[in-house]
Amino acid sequence: MKLNSQIIGNGHPFIILHGLYGSSDNWLSHGKELSEQYEVHIVDQRNHGNSPHSDEHNYTAMEGDLLQYMDEHQIERAVILGHSMGGKTAMFFALAHPERVSALIVVDMSPKAYDSMEDAKTLYHKEIFKGLQSLNLSQLNNRTEAEEQLAEYIPQERIRKFLLKNLQRKADDKSFYWQLNLEALWASLDNILEGIDPEMTSPLTAFPVLFIRGEKSGYIDDDVLPLIRAIFPYSEVETIKGTGHWLHAEKPDAFMQVVKEFLD
Repeated sequence: MKLNSQIIGNGHPFIILHGLYGSSDNWLSHGKELSEQYEVHIVDQRNHGNSPHSDEHNYTAMEGDLLQYMDEHQIERAVILGHSMGGKTAMFFALAHPERVSALIVVDMSPKAYDSMEDAKTLYHKEIFKGLQSLNLSQLNNRTEAEEQLAEYIPQERIRKFLLKNLQRKADDKSFYWQLNLEALWASLDNILEGIDPEMTSPLTAFPVLFIRGEKSGYIDDDVLPLIRAIFPYSEVETIKGTGHWLHAEKPDAFMQVVKEFLD
């Protein structure tokens, strides 16, 4: 699949992969800062942003998309940063194609599977999809109405506004539509929450690896650190204090400081 991207700067290639419900636009400010030293590629993953839609949505497919993207842009090796679902894509890619990675940065995502019906992460995503699917787009008059209706399912204003960036209007009749492929993503939620089996991989030591977690997030709890070490033995783990899952948006300066110190 030919992915859409925003490319800025010059230097060694640096690829950024957004998370579920996101797009390249979410990372533009970070990309501009990194473009002072790197050629930054901020990529829309399949079924998101301006990249094509597909019924197939799993990490094998997304890993293949990234490989195709790098080949199309003649990128031999790159620093790869991925947040959430993008972090899982980056991990799968690094394990399959270590020779194409010069450094790996995984933002608030671990190799574990979040597939238990009782898992808070699984239940939270199901509630988000329920809220998004509850909106009758043909009856919406404006974005304020959409946010008011979504508040029944998602009480956090910041997260509602983030999700509603995917709500777009057609140029001709001004009707609303979802830019992301909501139906395919909902059908593929189990795939998105799947993990990496350490018994099916060899410990990866070919390049430096950094995991960055939000202190209040819970996606990288201490109990998952042995799994991370089993797959990425010499990886570093840094914590951004006072942040949740969207730590790069909550404390962008602290986040960029951790990234730059690792790269230096």
